[in-house]
Order: sequence, then C-alpha cells, then structure tokens
Amino acid sequence: MDKSILMTFEELSEAVKGGLFFYTAKDDAAGFSSVAIDSRNVKPGSLFVALAGLVQDGHRYVEAGFKAGACAALVSKDRFADAGLGLAETAKKMGAVLIVVEDTLASLQDAAAAYLARFPALLKVGITGSSGKTTTKEIAAAMIGREKSVVMNPGNLNSETGLPLSVFNVRSFHEVGIFEMGMNRKGEILELARVLKPQIALVTNIGQAHIGLLGSKEQIALEKAAIFSQFTGNETALVPAHDEYAGILAGGGEGVVFYDESLFKELGAVRYRGLEGTGIVWEGKEVRFSLPGKHNFANAMAAAAIAKQIPVSAEAIRAGLESVKPLFGRSEILSGPVTIVRDCYNANPDSVEEALAFCDSAEWTGRKVYVLGSMLELGARSPAAHRGLGRLLLSSKADMVFLYGKETQDAAAALEGGKVSHFYTDNMDVLKQNIARFVCPGDLVLLKGSRGCALEQLTGILSNTGYSQDKDADHDLAEFGTIQDAGHVLETAAGPAAEGRH
Repeated sequence: MDKSILMTFEELSEAVKGGLFFYTAKDDAAGFSSVAIDSRNVKPGSLFVALAGLVQDGHRYVEAGFKAGACAALVSKDRFADAGLGLAETAKKMGAVLIVVEDTLASLQDAAAAYLARFPALLKVGITGSSGKTTTKEIAAAMIGREKSVVMNPGNLNSETGLPLSVFNVRSFHEVGIFEMGMNRKGEILELARVLKPQIALVTNIGQAHIGLLGSKEQIALEKAAIFSQFTGNETALVPAHDEYAGILAGGGEGVVFYDESLFKELGAVRYRGLEGTGIVWEGKEVRFSLPGKHNFANAMAAAAIAKQIPVSAEAIRAGLESVKPLFGRSEILSGPVTIVRDCYNANPDSVEEALAFCDSAEWTGRKVYVLGSMLELGARSPAAHRGLGRLLLSSKADMVFLYGKETQDAAAALEGGKVSHFYTDNMDVLKQNIARFVCPGDLVLLKGSRGCALEQLTGILSNTGYSQDKDADHDLAEFGTIQDAGHVLETAAGPAAEGRH
C-alpha cells in the first residue's frame, strides 16, 4: 500500500459502517492521504467530510471538494438520497468515491479512532479544563519534545471536529501524542475521549466558562471528568489538588494523581517578575519562563505533571519552560510606546479575574488602562457575572476602564458612582476612536474579552500611539468624562459572535 495513504476506502468503510459507491475493487490500495471538512482546505487525495451545520451544509460543497482534488467524500444517507443535490451523479462524473453513512460527524470520529488504533506504541495524553488547556498543551509539548517525537493539535483544534482532524496527523515515528479536548455542549468530552482513549489525562481547572450551557460548575466538572471515561485500569488521571471540584474529578478511581506545585521536589524558588514572566528554579537551576502571571505558572506546573509521567529529564523540563512563547491572544506582552497585555482569545469570570489581578500587581509608573469585552455564553448568569466584573474593577488599580459589548452594560452600571473612570459602548468604531483619543505613550493597556469581541482589532491603534497623536493632545481623565457619559447611551444592532470552546 502507498505509504502516503492514511486508510484505504475499504478500511474506512469498515470503520464507519458505511456503504461504498463508485469504488472499484481492482485497486485495493486506493484510499485517502488527508482529511478536510472545508472544501477550501482540500488537497489532492483528500477525504472530504460533508458536515451539516446550522448555517452551512457541507454536502453542497462536495463538487467543489472533488474539483479541488478530493478523491472521496463522506456523506450522509439522507443527503445521498436527495436528488436535488445530485451527489451520486457528481461523484460518478468526476471519478470519485462516496462513503455513505448515517451521521457524518460521528463517522469522522469513528474513522479517527480507527486510525489512531493503528499506533499502539503511541503514548496518548489528553488535556481538558475550563481554561489553560492550549497553554498547558504547548508547554508540555515543549518539555516532552526535547526528548520524544511529539504530535499535538495544531493551535486549539480541540472540538468535536478539531480533535479527529488532528488525530490524522499522527505518524509511525511519533512517540507521544498530546491533545487538548474542548467542549461547548454536554457529552462532547465523552465523544472525544472515545476517539483518543488517553493513557494520561489531565484537567487544568473547573471554572465558569460555558456555564450557560451546562448550568452549574458541578455539571461542568462532571462533563470534564468524562476525559477519564475510557480508562481500563492502567492509566493516570491528573487532577488539580486544590480545585473545589477535585473530588468529583477524581471520582474515587484508581490511578489518580493530585497535582500542584507541592508535588514536585525538583521545584525551588519561584520569582514572579511581572511583565517579564517568572523565574523558576528546577533542580537547582533557574530558568526564565516568559509567560507572565500566577495562572501561567499553574499551567506550567500542570505541564510538568504530564512531563513527569512520560517521563523526561529535568533538563528537558527546564528547556521547555525556557523556550515556550505566548500564543496569539494569550498573555502576550507587546512592547512599544504603549505596552499591551493582549489576553483576548477568550474570557470568563475566572480568567478575567486572573487578568485583572496580574495587571494590578504589575509595577508600572504610567497609567493602567483596562479594555474589557463581553464574557459570552454565560446564559442566565451573564448579568450577575458582569455586575461582578464591575465590582472587581471598582477595587482594581485601573486609571481608566473601557467596556465593550452589550453584556458589559451591567459592569458599567456597577461602576456608576464609583471612583473608577469608565467608558461603555457596543460599537467597535466608537471604541477605536475613543481609545485612540485617550491612550498615550507610557500607558499599560489590558485587552481582555471573549473571542467574539475581537479586541485584537485595537492592537494597531495602540501600537501607533505616540507616532500619530499630537504630542500636545490632552488625555486628561476629567476631559474624557464627557465622552464617557455619551458612551453609556450608545446602541447598535450587531452583537458579538459566539465564544470559542472550553
């Protein structure tokens, strides 16, 4: 069989219990060499998986996938029977194969599980939690990759589709697979655990991310605990020792290791250096860990707990800590006329509190300006959570607060009458104009909000502050108060997009 082929069509058909159409058995080595769920990502030899979503139906793009080079498409039985789509005629005309199944999403996951089962020597690591998953994965990979061949999810492809697609990156030379697992609906972690079947699984924490979907932190803990659901007796569950839901996560099962910094006899002094990161002494030698804040130190300790289970050497752990850099929108420190703390990949009450605590603790001679976007997907708890944000800001060290997104009106209301100057709007253009007007060189600016707020749009304006502004411009808080008052009554029809997966 061609080594570039991931699975033959017959192997795929067996894995997903699907019917093969327009396949000729004369070439029993025929198969696919990559997988795509977007016709724009198809390569020659791809399997195109047609997924039906709320907005788009992938079955309408099967022909586009074939034209881009897909050799086969995974389609659902009901769409295959839809004469209006003409899937059979399209495949026959283009000499491509169709695999017809009941549910294309479930079949993508089944295919990924079957593919992964072909690598019994691969040590599989799963990571989930309310926050810190991607950062923990990246740090763990940086440590373990010093001594082992590692494969992991690209970026944060951790969803019901992202994890299965990532699994198809595994090759025979890989020794360790590190995969994060996110969710935005009940039962999703269980589905992903059935695909990965991790031998080492870690939960970073239980927070309020997506509490609007599951209703309570206890339900979130039960959902996250499903990462351990495929254990058969020889696996290791890594549970955060001081999390209030550690007992639920552990579940009384065997193979549980409770981790925190006290787990490591190798850990010496820890020196928090604000925006410059953290000095960590590991087995007598200090390294600079560039990701700032106590929350990122916690992520580093979670990664070290994984690395110790592999295991790798102390030198590999030190080298991994030293080498890791912030990912886009996750604790990035951007230096310039204005120093930006860009932490706007996602937001929930826990991560926002961490970001505020970090910026409050940073030693800074200039002003501190906090730009907070809406925390999305909190459901009925959203008003209370945003009022809580307002109360946090009242006791913060912010010299000025900008609030963006309709949900932050509740935070603005909590700030009324307090001593913290603030400005509210749900119009991005208005936000840009007033930030450009207010911020000046020497300021420290925090950008923190849910993914749908896209606060990274402000980076260019902030980066150019000091070059484009009139040096004599007045950035006085008192003068800005009139703009602040106007901001409270601004209304727009457009709302932010949905938050990412946690």
